[in-house]
Amino acid sequence: MLKLATEIVPVHTTHPFVISRGGASEWRTVTVRVRDADGAEGWGEAAPSRFYGETPESVVAAVERFQDAIGDLDAWSLEEAEARMHRALRFNGAAKTGVSAALHDLAAKRAGLPLWKLWGLDPAKAPPSSFTIAIADDDAVLRARIAEAAQYPVLKVKLGSPRGLARDQQIIRIVREEAPDKVLRVDANAAWTAKGALEIGELLAALGVEFIEQPLPPHDLDGMRFVRDRSPLPVVADESCVMASDVPRLAGVVDGVNLKLAKCGGLREAMRLIATARSHGLLVMAGCMIETSLGITAAAHLAPLLDCADLDGAALLSDDPYAGATITGGAIRLPDGPGLGVTRR
Repeated sequence: MLKLATEIVPVHTTHPFVISRGGASEWRTVTVRVRDADGAEGWGEAAPSRFYGETPESVVAAVERFQDAIGDLDAWSLEEAEARMHRALRFNGAAKTGVSAALHDLAAKRAGLPLWKLWGLDPAKAPPSSFTIAIADDDAVLRARIAEAAQYPVLKVKLGSPRGLARDQQIIRIVREEAPDKVLRVDANAAWTAKGALEIGELLAALGVEFIEQPLPPHDLDGMRFVRDRSPLPVVADESCVMASDVPRLAGVVDGVNLKLAKCGGLREAMRLIATARSHGLLVMAGCMIETSLGITAAAHLAPLLDCADLDGAALLSDDPYAGATITGGAIRLPDGPGLGVTRR
């Protein structure tokens, strides 16, 4: 028997985190706890996004539904738990992931092993994580943010400024000027048109950007294909790729996919997404929302299976209540403790 519980946790970014859809300094995640009949407990995190139709309150309500769906299972019924949650609610990916991560934490704790070891993975194979430079209207603020990211060899630059393509061009020029030797990746968060993406793509290529993430709206796959076929840079889908079932239709449309646990609905589904993307010859990266180390550590356990990682959500916080995986200098380090290896600070 399993007992599920939730707690809404307010957290704050060190600076306002702004992307093309807006930004904030305060965020609310949801800690999910799963306790079995023997009193052993696993922890997971849901990082809801309104873009995907979720709020902290909807996560709490969804987890209450999941209590009825999976309460009679044990800690080892990981695949069945995700299947039942999916049958109970079609969407609600962040809520499902919170429960899934807690169940994986519980199962690995029961085994007395770190989750990565239970999975048979080698943490040394994890790629470096990028660090995100959010949109800034002020050049001095932008330069200060880049300076603060000095330890990170890979920067992910958010574009799609409300001031338009001209400001995006200014931003990427400033970033390259301040970080002449770093790997740069660009994420437009679906803010551009096909014409705009191709226009700025020439500049991005000239500045040595590695790839463009989600240049167009999620459902404009014809537009994404048009850009990918003409762009000097690879194109990676984020908002267009939610679950493993989305991957086949993206083959030939983009060059890679960005997995997020908060989108896909669980660690088992994440594994399926990775395997499906590999079978279609796509680059695989994992990203994150603004999350505490509880959520980031769950995602970081997938890192040895990835080509690229963007797992800086907790590094952007000023008040992370958990300790777990770290990305010091971009290097992803997984905990050695049982389960996810996460502790309260």
